[in-house]
Amino acid sequence: MTDVPEIDLSDLAVLRDLAAAYAPAREKSPVARLLVPGLGHLWAVTRYEEARAALADPRLEINSGSFLRPDVPEHCVRYMRTMSEMNGPEHTRLRRLVAPAFTPRKAVEFAPRIEAVVDRLLAELPGQEADLLAHFARPLPMEVICELVGIPAADRPAWREYGVAVASGHGEAFKEALPAIIEGAKKAIAEARATPSANVVSDLARIAGEDGDRLSDDELVTMVWLLVLAGQTPANLIANALVTLFAHPDQLAALRADPALMPRAVEELARWCTPQIMTVPRFAAQDVEIGGVRIPRGEPVTVSVAAANRDPRVFDEPDRFDITREPVPHLGFGHGPHFCVGAGLARVETGVALGALLRRFPGMEIKGEPAYLPDPGTLRLAALPVALG
Repeated sequence: MTDVPEIDLSDLAVLRDLAAAYAPAREKSPVARLLVPGLGHLWAVTRYEEARAALADPRLEINSGSFLRPDVPEHCVRYMRTMSEMNGPEHTRLRRLVAPAFTPRKAVEFAPRIEAVVDRLLAELPGQEADLLAHFARPLPMEVICELVGIPAADRPAWREYGVAVASGHGEAFKEALPAIIEGAKKAIAEARATPSANVVSDLARIAGEDGDRLSDDELVTMVWLLVLAGQTPANLIANALVTLFAHPDQLAALRADPALMPRAVEELARWCTPQIMTVPRFAAQDVEIGGVRIPRGEPVTVSVAAANRDPRVFDEPDRFDITREPVPHLGFGHGPHFCVGAGLARVETGVALGALLRRFPGMEIKGEPAYLPDPGTLRLAALPVALG
């Protein structure tokens, strides 16, 4: 039996440098025990190969009741249980129906519309000094979602506010935003059925499986909600990426000199500073052994993406940030049945946003020391003040 190390995620020193905290634990064992404020103890897989296997293991199930929350209005609850909370055939069916609308090719085809949104947001920045998190990185994903869903231009300022409320995850603003998002989704779906156009909702409404199966209206509304929820990820990835690039001026200079490196840079950034540093816990449906460690039935298991993406067994010099690195399938977007369905879109969105910022503001500098929020599950900044130059 492997001796399992423990990591206390209530320790602010640990949260300030998670990569350093996980490294000795990873070398000692492929699995650690985490003490997480509010959650108690859970098992964390820290090595790459074991992490990939765990993310694809059907014996580790996502809790289908995790979407229930007291601040969701009752009439909205039916739309809250997304693919992210499903397992087995139920999840497989939905994944099969929605995947054609989210292929990498579709994401690339959508790039010009993302570029237009990026250019507009950059033109609206409030001055030569700005908080790029508040004024660019956060509003961008919701603007892109509005393009994907087909939200009319007149409604988009309100949807920006919804995005801020959803990112907060609770409170009165969240409770008010949720019904409005649901109603907006229903309107967009009705429009897509009446007059199909070049957006994801029209694609999803049109797609049928080999057996003629289609998404129901409720499932389409739920898919829009998942887009809104998961679509917040690029905001944190873009902000984290900027901090990382400016902390590595040689890599920043290389990317400025050769913009063709951007796709490879996005992969390295997703490995190095992915927002999702810990996956949603799975629960062992039976006793499971991971890397010689027995996980009893019913206990929660997470994958430490931050640790697995720095595993020296897989990544050469894993603590070196290198945008020319030969790509290795990192876990920044997950793996297995729950691999992020919007990963292609997130990659394109991040690349377009970073490219536009570096071109438009060659003298840009980050002001002060970037401050990350003390969150053991998500790597995210409190703000990103810059001088645009």
